[in-house]
Amino acid sequence: MGMTQQNVAGVGGASSGINMMADLCAASLSMYPASLQKPPVALGGGYPKVSQLLKNVEVNSAQRISSWVDSMKACSPTHVKSPPSLTEGNNSSWMLHHPSALDMFEQIIDASQGKQIVMFLDYDGTLSPIVDDPDRAFMSKKMRTTVRKLASCYPTAIVSGRCRDKVYSFVRLGELYYAGSHGMDIKGPAKGSKHKKGDQAVLFQPASEFLPMIDEVYKELVEKTKSTAGAKVENNKFCVSVHFRCVDEKEWTKLAQEVRSVIKGYPKLRLTQGRKVLEIRPTIKWDKGKALEFLLESLGFANCTNVFPVYIGDDRTDEDAFKILKDRGQGFGILVSEIPKDTNASYSLREPEEASHEFFTTFG
Repeated sequence: MGMTQQNVAGVGGASSGINMMADLCAASLSMYPASLQKPPVALGGGYPKVSQLLKNVEVNSAQRISSWVDSMKACSPTHVKSPPSLTEGNNSSWMLHHPSALDMFEQIIDASQGKQIVMFLDYDGTLSPIVDDPDRAFMSKKMRTTVRKLASCYPTAIVSGRCRDKVYSFVRLGELYYAGSHGMDIKGPAKGSKHKKGDQAVLFQPASEFLPMIDEVYKELVEKTKSTAGAKVENNKFCVSVHFRCVDEKEWTKLAQEVRSVIKGYPKLRLTQGRKVLEIRPTIKWDKGKALEFLLESLGFANCTNVFPVYIGDDRTDEDAFKILKDRGQGFGILVSEIPKDTNASYSLREPEEASHEFFTTFG
């Protein structure tokens, strides 16, 4: 497929990437056969080094805490600044394999011709900027308008580690699909979507049995971490997030010890990491990649050759979805990042912090 060829290109802004897909809506619909312009069937009833650190299971407590802290540092893009020459060299080499989605716009149109595009979007760092206070990660009105335009053309889903209700309160678009808690809480459009059948709205929650346990762990973590300045514990319904973006790095070891002291009593829960956040999740085999597959299957595209999924995200947890698309050989993943990272995504865009003005003001 033309879209998966690795070409040399520059990095583009994240907002332009979302806007590019909105423009593609108008550009591509005229090329679709009439049969493919109909709505699909409605819903019915990485990072190897960091992963290795997190999977050291038969080690003593000190080694485990050390591994967690090393992983926390590795997840921070700005933790270590490389010399300019080295950064430029790494970026040039990385761009050979993950070119800018903006510069590949014509190839995107060619590859998607005659196919049904399905959009999957992460929230934090993709539709909104990464901010110190996760409760204030608001998306702009212009971004909301752009996402609404996408949803009018293609089935569009927000796939986030956040609680589904929290993401909805930020986005406020009833015609979208929402997959919260890393895909463990999926709900179809509530209204206004041509991809929805009648009054049906699916609610899929593969980890429902863990709700009491998650609530219990959340309360324990709030109490345990209250002495660590800057730490914020968030209940995302089917997972608990411990944000350390505002925690002094000297306190990271203490915070890791506090988290471990709580979750060691819950063998059915596991620890994963994102950007400046520790995630406590059920041990079930479910992630953003599984959520993507579930939605594609529910839409009738499980074994379809004329579907073109596009997933845009900035976090390590998005790698599960990138890998699914890579393995399927359909569509593509776009990593939003200003620095080189190990990734299964085919293309890249700058992260919102670098292109904030463009990200929030150029949609119309």
